[in-house]
Amino acid sequence: MNSPQQTNPAPEQAERPLRICLLGYRSHPYGGGQGIYIKYLSRALVNAGHSVDVISGEPYPHLDPRVNLIKMPGLNLFEYSGHHAFALRPRHLLSWTDFFEWWSMLTGGFSEPYCFGRRVAHYLKDKRTDYDIVHDNQSLCYGLLTLQNQGWPVVTTLHHPITYDRRIALEAAPGWRDRLLIRRWHAFLGMQKKVVQKLKHIVTVSECSRRDIVADFEVDKQHIDLIYNGIDTREFKAQPGVERKPFQIMCTASADQPLKGLKYLIEALYIVQQDYPLLELVVVGKPKEGGYTERLIKKLHLESRIRFVSGIATEELIRLYSEATLVVCPSLYEGFGLPAGEAMACEAPVISSDGGALPEVVGDAGIIVPAGDRKALAQAIADLLDSPEKRRELGLAGRARIDETFCWDRAAQLFTDYYYRMLDAV
Repeated sequence: MNSPQQTNPAPEQAERPLRICLLGYRSHPYGGGQGIYIKYLSRALVNAGHSVDVISGEPYPHLDPRVNLIKMPGLNLFEYSGHHAFALRPRHLLSWTDFFEWWSMLTGGFSEPYCFGRRVAHYLKDKRTDYDIVHDNQSLCYGLLTLQNQGWPVVTTLHHPITYDRRIALEAAPGWRDRLLIRRWHAFLGMQKKVVQKLKHIVTVSECSRRDIVADFEVDKQHIDLIYNGIDTREFKAQPGVERKPFQIMCTASADQPLKGLKYLIEALYIVQQDYPLLELVVVGKPKEGGYTERLIKKLHLESRIRFVSGIATEELIRLYSEATLVVCPSLYEGFGLPAGEAMACEAPVISSDGGALPEVVGDAGIIVPAGDRKALAQAIADLLDSPEKRRELGLAGRARIDETFCWDRAAQLFTDYYYRMLDAV
C-alpha cells in the first residue's frame, strides 16, 4: 500500500458508500492550503457517492452545500482584537484545553493542533457508529492516537514535515532571541513526530514530501502512501473575455514567511524593472505591517510596482490568474505547490523554483530555476516577457499537464480505494 497506482478495494466493500469524517484544526478558505484541501477533497468525495462531515476549528472552510460542517471552536487567539493575554474568560478556567491554549500562546507556543485533538476526541467518544473513516488533515495531534486506540480507522494527510519551515525560519532569524521564539513556536513538532510514528495510516501528496517525512520523522517509506492533490479544473480555468495584462506578474505567497521565497522575487523584480518600466507584481497575500517584506520593498523603492491583495474569493483569484502575463512560484520549499497547479490550470505561464515538490507539479510545462537564486529568477522573467510565443506554449502545456495528472476526482477515487483497504484490514 505504497503507491497511488495500487487501487484494489475488497470486492464486498467496493460499492458501499462511506461515512467520512474530515478533520482540520484550522481551515482558512483563502490563506494557505489547509482550507483549500478540505474544500475540494470533501466535494470530490461527495461526488464519488460518500457522505462527508468536516470538523474544523476556526477559521472555518467554505464547503460544498452537500458537506456538513461541524464547528469545533477554540479560543481563536490569532483573530482576537486585543492582546491575547486578555482573551481568557472565567469560563475558560473550567477547561484544561482552553486554559492550555491560552497559556501556550502567552508563552510563545502554538498549541492549536494539540487542543483541537482533545476537543475532537471528546466530541467523537460516543459517535463510533456515525462514521466509517476519520481522515485528518495534518493536525497530527495526540487525539488521533486516542481515536485509533479506541478502534477508529484513522488516516492523516501529511502535506510536508513542518521541520522544513522551522529550519528555514531559523536560518533567516536575525538574532538569538528570534531563534529562541522560533524554537518555542515549533515545539508542537515533538508531538507530531511521536504521532506520525504511531499512526497506522499515513498519506502524503508528493514523492518529495515522502522522502522528507522518512528523513525527519524517522518513518519507514513503506508506511507512507502517495496520493497527489488535485486541482478543480472545472473552476480553475482561463476566464473567457479576460485578457492578459502586459507586464503583470502574479505570485501567491504568505508575505513574511521565509519559506515562501517572496524576498527573492522582489529582488528579481528590482533587477529587471529598469528594462520594463510598466512591470507590476501582484501578490496574493498580506505582509506584516512594518515587517521584513515591507522594509525590503521600501529599501528597493518598489512601492509603486507591487500590489498586495488578500481575503479574496476564489472567483477573484481565478481572474488574477487569467489576466497575469506570468505567474511566479518562488518558494524555497513546497510539499506540493497548489498555486503553481492553479495557475497552470488557468493557462498562465509559470516560473517556479525547484523547492521541494514544485518540479513534480510543474514538470516540463513551466520554467524551473534554483530556489533562492534571484538572478536566475530575474533572467527567467525577462526571457518570458520577451517571448509571447513561449508564454502561449507554456500556458497550453500547463493546462494539459493538470488535466492529465492532477484531478480531484482521481484523488477521491484513490482515497476511496485506500479507505476500503483500511476497513478490510481492521
